[in-house]
Amino acid sequence: MAETLALLLLAHVLADFVLQPDRMAQAKAGGHPGWMLAHIGIVGGITALVLGVQTPQAAAVVAGLTGVHLLVDAAKVAIGARLSAITAFLADQAAHLLTLLMVAMLVPELWTQGFWAPHTPLWLPAALTVIAGAVLATRAGGFALGLLMRPWGEVGLDGLPGGGRIIGMLERGIIFLLILGGEPGGIGFLIAAKSVLRFGAVKEESRLSEYVIIGTLASFGWAMLVAIGTVMLLSALPPLGIPDLSP
Repeated sequence: MAETLALLLLAHVLADFVLQPDRMAQAKAGGHPGWMLAHIGIVGGITALVLGVQTPQAAAVVAGLTGVHLLVDAAKVAIGARLSAITAFLADQAAHLLTLLMVAMLVPELWTQGFWAPHTPLWLPAALTVIAGAVLATRAGGFALGLLMRPWGEVGLDGLPGGGRIIGMLERGIIFLLILGGEPGGIGFLIAAKSVLRFGAVKEESRLSEYVIIGTLASFGWAMLVAIGTVMLLSALPPLGIPDLSP
């Protein structure tokens, strides 16, 4: 089951956060049917490709999973206006992840019956899990943080265009690696370093300091949550073969 879940998760994050450009996401949110169907086509295609679907049963499961993805996205468009942007995003992703988990539990043989399984090393699902977790921690986290901080968009630091986004992705990536490497204590050093670097810019402006604190805690919390989930899934998979570097 764990291998199937790992591959389904990878396909999901690729379809939602790598192969879905901003223009497509915005058009979907506006209810544009063409862009919605294009996204759903990507979801189905990438899922079939990642799993190496080669049996009618597996094709039917992927078709059903793709249909559920369409229903969830359509529900988000229908009721999203009644919710805050971050609430709609989190509810949408929670529904998708719950669907993936249910499919993995009900049809655990999806991966082993696929084309790729007999031709790949045992450690591959674990490696792909790390990739999926990294995308969730960095890129998906950037979307989530942007939606969370949207109500205070007029508050911010003057700096390099897009600098805050890059800093956020880097800090979440470092936290992800620290936890996977068994060195969570390094997160404290990262917090201290960022506090020192930001102190001079925000020490005399309470609104700005609160903006930075909220964004930082949310960013760190997201990365830690994703990293812990990744470690939990990795514990159920064949090991990557990387030696334990912790003392």
